[in-house]
Amino acid sequence: MTAEPGSRRSVTNTHKVLAHRGFAPNGAENTMPAFQAAHDLGCVWIETDVNTTCDGVVLAFHDTTLDRVTQGAGQVNDVRHKDLADLRVAGESPVPTLREVLEALPTMQVNIDVKDEASVTALADLLVEMDAAGRVRIASFSDARRGRTLKALSDRGVRPLSTSAGTTGFVAAMVVFNTVPAAWPVVHRVLARWVPPFDSIQMPMYLGWILPKVKKIPKIGRRLGWTRLATQRFLDAAHRYGKDVHVWTVNSPKDMQSLMEMGYDGLVTDRADVALAVVGGLWPPGSHGQKDPMSESPC
Repeated sequence: MTAEPGSRRSVTNTHKVLAHRGFAPNGAENTMPAFQAAHDLGCVWIETDVNTTCDGVVLAFHDTTLDRVTQGAGQVNDVRHKDLADLRVAGESPVPTLREVLEALPTMQVNIDVKDEASVTALADLLVEMDAAGRVRIASFSDARRGRTLKALSDRGVRPLSTSAGTTGFVAAMVVFNTVPAAWPVVHRVLARWVPPFDSIQMPMYLGWILPKVKKIPKIGRRLGWTRLATQRFLDAAHRYGKDVHVWTVNSPKDMQSLMEMGYDGLVTDRADVALAVVGGLWPPGSHGQKDPMSESPC
């Protein structure tokens, strides 16, 4: 990838930006235009989710139901792929299959959040068929589902480029890394039955981002909600044990800069345009003559 003269100080850090459901400031998340826009911005990684139809087609789609982002209704697992033909995400774009995403963007790496059980074997079959396992990271909030996906891939003779801890692995790391980091090898062995190995951790920056209800606690809720989880102590311990750490969903340039200065390994963001400027050393805007992308934000 080559930058236009003066467009970025550096392209060496573009791998640190994970375009969350593509780049879709218009709300058309997880669509081919959103993924293509992330590619065109210069992203190396896109982040997406998978759910699978009743006839085994793996979709790049976040929700288990169709209701929120399309004019359809019902469970994704209950419909056939052909029944989605007339649906549009945010009124604009068809629901893409993961196959379409991988075929259209063969050089991009894809962070895949496995949302449903039907996707476990269907995803493994697809990645093997397309010889694409080597460019994906397998993630899931469910460590059990992540483990079943990794096993399905292993049974087919392949393994992914990377895999990220689920909730159990993250919570264990959060407790140990912030208290007695030296205990991690023992804790990891104890948890091995429930938490498959992982090389990366994807986490919220603040407590309220993962537990929004804490903000409603009288008197202390607001302060608790803004308790920072992505600290230097946590990062140093994670790096000590060979774990990359990505933070989601970071849209503020100030937060992006703070995380990069601390040494965090990735930003999962809805504003890939801003994040690329930050990691490329071109923030604040105007410092190198570029336009402020936030000035045109529809958010």
